[in-house]
This record gives sequence, structure tokens and C-alpha cells, in this order.
Amino acid sequence: MTARRIVALLLGALFVVAAIIVALNVRDEGQGVDQPVPDSIATRTPADLIARGEYLTRAGDCIGCHTARGGVPYAGGRGIETPFGTVYAPNLTPDPQTGLGNWSASDFWRALHNGRSRDGRLLYPVFPYPNYTRVVRADSDAMYAYLRSLPPTVQPSPAHALDFPFNLQASLAVWRAIYFQPGVHVADPAKPAEWNRGAYLVEGLGHCNACHSSRNALGAPVGPLDLAGGLIPVQNWYAPSLTAVDESSVAHWDVRDVVALLKTGVSTRGAVLGPMSEVVLNSTQYLSDADLVAMTTYLKALPVVRSAPEAAPAPAGRTDAQARGARLYETHCAACHGEAGEGVAGAYPALAGSRAVTMTSSANLVHVVLQGGFPPATAGNPRPYGMPPFATVLSDAEVADLLTYVRGAWGNRGAPVSTLDVNRFRSDVRP
Repeated sequence: MTARRIVALLLGALFVVAAIIVALNVRDEGQGVDQPVPDSIATRTPADLIARGEYLTRAGDCIGCHTARGGVPYAGGRGIETPFGTVYAPNLTPDPQTGLGNWSASDFWRALHNGRSRDGRLLYPVFPYPNYTRVVRADSDAMYAYLRSLPPTVQPSPAHALDFPFNLQASLAVWRAIYFQPGVHVADPAKPAEWNRGAYLVEGLGHCNACHSSRNALGAPVGPLDLAGGLIPVQNWYAPSLTAVDESSVAHWDVRDVVALLKTGVSTRGAVLGPMSEVVLNSTQYLSDADLVAMTTYLKALPVVRSAPEAAPAPAGRTDAQARGARLYETHCAACHGEAGEGVAGAYPALAGSRAVTMTSSANLVHVVLQGGFPPATAGNPRPYGMPPFATVLSDAEVADLLTYVRGAWGNRGAPVSTLDVNRFRSDVRP
């Protein structure tokens, strides 16, 4: 076979592959864009529609990404770190030049449902349209009405800073061809209405698996609605599994404790820290008790697994690292968390028997010790107790010894923490 023939065959194969990719990505181009406006929208007054949209936008935590630190709410500009570079959230205010001023309700619906911008450009899945595709048109239109009611703010979006080839629309087209297809929320007739409402919020607007999921090398969830936990690129915090009994499954929690955690950031079973604090601060504290109970009903019904085999009891006696860690604990921690890690109800969490202490990943513990631990200030808990940062007080080796002690004391069965682990996560601490 001649070289010219080989080149021709390769070019032909590339053309076929390109044609398949294009076909897969245009199959949803018009899907749902011209869907009629539901009667539930047509019969609402503008004020009711805007109020409903504000509630739903809160449920989707849109402000969390689309507001830069110290910036105008929803005006965009916040950089979202990913393993492939930084994606900047766009302006959602109704400015015609830099925001949504020239967008129609159908344009907005297409962005949520199809992952396409007004001009047809493919959107990066940092914008969680793989979840938002389940949002119904009535809710999309209400959210659009609310965003259109905001004061317009002139703020151009910075250009994404993505590595090659992830900065190419062609690469994104390949990703979408493999991992994305527009979907709908379909109620399960075998489940009660409360469960179905919770599924809609958790799987759709709440996009919980955007963080609480295991992802492959291309950033796609292992399963379409996987909630098995994984490291997230927000300063390398670990979003624990919502199905694992040894991580963050709430299957055995009282409904009131789960609702309290999502409403106030604290409950008798623990407190939220890190990126989850932002979720409670910006989103779940504003949800109705009925919706929080619905989400809880769904989460409690998830299948229960173990993320790792239960560890064997620690051998008698302390290792050198545990002995050093015990002395550090007595100096820096016991005054609040107690001599036996028992904590103080309503103020300082117990460390003995805590899943947050013993889960396989030590990422969150390292971050809390280095950066401090601060639940959100919510309407139900406006002055939360917090923990000071120790990044300038303890060395990497001391943090490792301290956490090794805590993870193995008082009946805890967590693996030791190495100095390398601490050094890795310290590099993610932001000033």
C-alpha cells in the first residue's frame, strides 16, 4: 500500500470520526428549545414568578459560582478551578452587552437543558448542565424571570484559562458525545411524592453529585448520578460519599438532624465545613422545611455501603507518632474538644467516634487544622463556634502526628496521616 493511500485512509477515518462527533452533538441542538411555556408560568403574576425564580435560583446555588469574591451578586467573574485549568463563571445580570440582557427564556432553557450558550457554543460542564438538564421548563422560566429582574451590571467575563486541548470546542464536543445527553426528570410512580421531590432537588437543581462523586480522568462522574464521594478541585477538599455508612450516609440519622444540618449548618450529629459551608450559606438555608424534608427522604433512601473495610482495632500501646500527637492534642485541642475527644454539645464537635475523623481520606482534617473550621453564619445559627487555623503554628510533621493520634484514639480506627499527606494539602491552602 502506497504512502498516499495510507494518508487517504487516515484522512477518511478522521473525517468519519469528525462526522460522528458532529452528529452526536447536533442531535440535541433544538431539543426542547421551542417547548411551549407551561400554563403554570402563563398564569403567574410577574411578582409571583420572580419570587419563585429567586427561590429556585437559591436552590441551584447559582450565586455560589456566579459571584466573585466581594463582587456584585450574579455578575460573574469567579474562577472555578479544575484539573484542566480555570473556568470563569459568566455574568447572569440582564446587562445586554456582558450579561443575559439579549437572552430569551428559550435561550436560558437551552443553556440549562442542552448545555449550549445563546449562540450555540458548547458550555463546559463546570456549569452543571448534566444535572440541570433535569430542571423542568416551568422552573427554568421562573429562574430566568428572576435573573432578568436584577439590576444590570456591566462586567465582562474573563477568558477561560484552560490547558490544550481542553480549551478547544472540538475536545468538548468529544466529551459531550461520550458523557452527556439531555434528560428529563421522570417521577417514579412507585415512590411517594416527597421522595420524588427530593430526587428532583438532589439530582437536578441541587446538583449534589457535582461534588459528591467519583470522577474519571476526563472529569466525568463514574455513574450518571453517582454520590460515592471524591476529591473536588476546590482547594482539594474531599466531598464524602452520601451512600457510605462510614462517611456521610444519613440513612440512620433522624430526619430532624439532617434538616437542621442543611438549614443551619449544625446539628446534634455534626457541622458542615469547607465548601459545604458555602452551600448551606448560599442555598439550603433558604429552602423550605418541606423541600429539606424531601431531600432528606431521598438521601435516607439511598443504598448503604461501606467505602472501605472496617479497620482492625489499634494495637495496645502508642507509636512514637501517636505519643507526640497526644502531647500536641493536650496543648492545642483538649480545651475545646475534651480530654477524651467528647466535645461540647452545640459548640465543639466530638472527635471520638466521628466519621469525619476516621474516613479514608484525611484531606478535610488537614484543611481544618491548617485553615480552621467555621460553619456558616445562618439565620438559625448566626454566631457559630469556630476553630482557629494552625497553619503558622504547627509544622507538617506536627499536624501529621496530631491527626495520627486523633484518628487512632478513643476507639477511632482511622489510618495514620503522613507528613507527605499534610504537605500535599498545605499547598492548597489559600491566603
